[in-house]
Amino acid sequence: MTLTYAIGDIHGQRGMLEDMLASIDRDNDCNGTGDAQIVFLGDYVDRGPDSAGVLDLLAQGLGEGRNWVLLKGNHDRMMEWFLEPESRHDPHLLVGYHWLHDRIGGLTTLASYGVDAGERRRLSDVSAEARDGVPQAHMDLLRGLQLSHRQPGRFFCHAGVRPGVPLDDQVENDLLWIRQEFLIDPLDHGALIVHGHTPVDTPDLHRNRLNLDTGAGYGRPLGAAVFDGGDVFAINAMGRVKL
Repeated sequence: MTLTYAIGDIHGQRGMLEDMLASIDRDNDCNGTGDAQIVFLGDYVDRGPDSAGVLDLLAQGLGEGRNWVLLKGNHDRMMEWFLEPESRHDPHLLVGYHWLHDRIGGLTTLASYGVDAGERRRLSDVSAEARDGVPQAHMDLLRGLQLSHRQPGRFFCHAGVRPGVPLDDQVENDLLWIRQEFLIDPLDHGALIVHGHTPVDTPDLHRNRLNLDTGAGYGRPLGAAVFDGGDVFAINAMGRVKL
């Protein structure tokens, strides 16, 4: 049976990602037949120490033809927009926040590329230096990220969906940013929504959604799951845990 794996928010934790991919390889060797698909739920950058390394690993895997689906997270879009010739800031952020704010994590991402974003520098100069320092393959990866991915009975996205809106009609800002309206809604969305974006302690399965953001950006273990027939399991270094 071909399995599907999903990996939650990575946030610059290349070492955790490498360990999780090794765990997935072991699980697939034991339980799968064929080229298992891995769906990455976005937020590859910010907060953790090696965003550049994460994007490098992902770009390498895509270049090798791995059966990987990479979705876009809100942090990935913030980085993408900052690297544009005329940098943009995400209007969904709270007043006073921007990608280089301490709580958002862009500073650690730039540091992983050797870019100095000290307080006495102009944003235009930092953005220009970042465009020179970020490999083209990483920029292409950010621009090419998908907003969602569908399978029979499952809908993968970064943050969640707008309740009451058909899955085919969901808009980008909701797919990248929605939180409370989605999290408190108990109704069937037409498929199991597999998402990240809102940190939880462990993979969190509900009737209508599965949250795989387990706080890797804050140093907690990276979350992942495998869909095997009608069953869902969390994946860690020890193997499977039924959800």
